[in-house]
Amino acid sequence: MRVTDTEFLGRLLDYRNILYVCHRNADPDAIGSAFTLAEAIGGTIGIVDECNRVASNLIDKLDIPVVLCPDPKDYDITVVLDTSTRGQLNDMKLDKYCLIDHHATIALLEDAKFFIHEESTSNVEIIFRMLNRAGLPISEKMGLAMITGIITDTGHLKHANSGTFQTLSEIMIQSNVDYYDALELMAATPQDISIRIAMLKAAMRCKLERVDERLIATTYVSSYGGAAASMLTNIGADVAFVGSTKDNKSVRVSGRAKRDMIATGVNLGKIMEEIGDKYNGTGGGHSGAAGIDAECSLEEIMTYCTDCVKKVIERMAGNKCECQVISMNDPDEIEES
Repeated sequence: MRVTDTEFLGRLLDYRNILYVCHRNADPDAIGSAFTLAEAIGGTIGIVDECNRVASNLIDKLDIPVVLCPDPKDYDITVVLDTSTRGQLNDMKLDKYCLIDHHATIALLEDAKFFIHEESTSNVEIIFRMLNRAGLPISEKMGLAMITGIITDTGHLKHANSGTFQTLSEIMIQSNVDYYDALELMAATPQDISIRIAMLKAAMRCKLERVDERLIATTYVSSYGGAAASMLTNIGADVAFVGSTKDNKSVRVSGRAKRDMIATGVNLGKIMEEIGDKYNGTGGGHSGAAGIDAECSLEEIMTYCTDCVKKVIERMAGNKCECQVISMNDPDEIEES
């Protein structure tokens, strides 16, 4: 059941032993959401596996207590945060749960006791608004966690809107945290050599397709797929898909799209959700950043992802577009193209 901010808090306060659960490879937006709620009304923060680098640094700096792979049965209710599919919880068995989420698509609404679901540039913006309306104070630690969540989830404010900046300003004022404090925390996050290797391998293995004036990049890595997809769009791709094969032979694909692609109609969240249904997997996310887990061949699903984007480009162009595979081994061909 969809509820208002006030109703959500009121219902949550009916429970004494609350578990806040973040998606796998939890980022600062997920951790910031869980930490802020736990600080405001109490409860335990649970993670289903490791956090990403910045979130791990945030946990260390703020001394945030977390429980790895908690059992929801040990708690009165579970609050699912910043999570659009059960697959993102590593198929954790949820019993009684509610959720707050900001993704374009979400498959967890039907069984939730109550929920808040709306598209925003970060999940912590919803959390801040909820606490602000309730008149609950925002501490420095809460402010730093939320500011970091906003910065990272908006791609360092590349995907921010006027509401994002307004919320960011209000958090800074109420928590007495400077924007620089969050930047300093992120800058202090160590860059592991394994990430650097993964990024270079992703670039070396990249396949590039030109669709009119658009570039779609596909590649594969064993880990850090989301970071690799972001890297490819940062260096020139309009849309990037990065695949990886998991231990159980299922596959995972991370997708990223630039803002102008989103403006032309590309919505990776919806594309991934549709592909997930097709391959009996789980998919979803934002219009410009999404992912999918499924059991099929990596080549097949990557091709399908690319074809879906091509169809959107052709639909917006009003005609069939000329497609060209660009060799990444021939510098002359790249330059002439």
